[in-house]
Amino acid sequence: MLKFFLSIIYLFVITAVLAFPDRFILAQAIQPTQSVKDSLGTKLDNQMRQIAEKGFSGIVFVAKNGHIELDKGYGLANKEKKTPYSAETVFDIGSITKQFTGAAILKLEMRGKLRATDKITKYFKDVPADKANITLHHLLTHSAGLIDVLGRDYERMTRDDLIKKALASKLQSVPGENHKYSNLGYSLLGAIIEIVSGNSYELYLHDNLFKPAGMKQTGYVLPKWKTENLAVGYKKDGSRWGTPKDQLWDKDGPFWNLRGNGGILSTAGDLYKWHQALADEKILSKEAKEKYFAPHIAEEPGGDSFYGYGWVIQKTRRGTNLIWHNGGNPYFFADFRRYVDDNVVVIVATNSPMEPLERDFGRVVQSISAAIQGNKITDKYVWILPNSIGKDES
Repeated sequence: MLKFFLSIIYLFVITAVLAFPDRFILAQAIQPTQSVKDSLGTKLDNQMRQIAEKGFSGIVFVAKNGHIELDKGYGLANKEKKTPYSAETVFDIGSITKQFTGAAILKLEMRGKLRATDKITKYFKDVPADKANITLHHLLTHSAGLIDVLGRDYERMTRDDLIKKALASKLQSVPGENHKYSNLGYSLLGAIIEIVSGNSYELYLHDNLFKPAGMKQTGYVLPKWKTENLAVGYKKDGSRWGTPKDQLWDKDGPFWNLRGNGGILSTAGDLYKWHQALADEKILSKEAKEKYFAPHIAEEPGGDSFYGYGWVIQKTRRGTNLIWHNGGNPYFFADFRRYVDDNVVVIVATNSPMEPLERDFGRVVQSISAAIQGNKITDKYVWILPNSIGKDES
């Protein structure tokens, strides 16, 4: 239900953005404030406040051509302390983490430290015969044939134990044969980043990705977040689950069932800085980005969505390019979408329990056809879902 709800919000936002192209003005840098801009931002804000009245809590960020239309929180990030969501709220980005793992591998490749075509036998000892032909490319594209997970996210698991158990696990398919989503595969990539770089996974990302991009609020333990800025998760019965940092973590971040594949904390503003850094060659070279965003393998046989290196690559119904990923767990959900031809970025994150809102989801959807035809948005709601709705791939 969570992926469905976020998809509804995306449809409304993208319809609004595309229907009001004259409202966007080129700007050079993100303004780190809780902002609602111009008539479009006001209209989006009005609709989101209606959704918030029905129980939604989270952050919604919309920008085009560098101009931020909406960067605002709704509802409560912490119910016990009555702390509202805001542009400064830090949330769990879930499997959006995978794009940073993919970028880190490419950064190491740019520096001649490894190659995506390398077999895992170069980095792990005693690899059994059935896994000897798995390459880093297979891990990056979820085509290694590995199982999804070895255990629960916050279960104690060392790096060495993860590698050992991964190599002993039963393959689900022949490496390179098809796409099978595997969090385990991305944890193995995290291990390879540590082995090759000699640094911890988070430290390598911080020094080579986050710091150059100006991202000061992204990581596991290195950022010095204010406690009141951390979003709190809640169980279905409304009881407190807590923040990710309230859970069982190792001294330098989550244990290895989560490390490398998920669990990074960030803000909408920092994710937008990452989008901006990817627009030039500040982090990745042109050649690396071509590999990063290439549609390497179909997610499903005959499907219209493909997996790159930590991103889903897809065509919209308008024939434009959409690069996206999402992720979550029972307590948080986040989605990061880059409509690259339109230069539109949409980021949504929530800690809302979804079931109470399900009956009202359809009423917040604006017809996607209105955007295609360039019609102005009206207050008439319709229930229309395109074929590019998001998937919860946490």
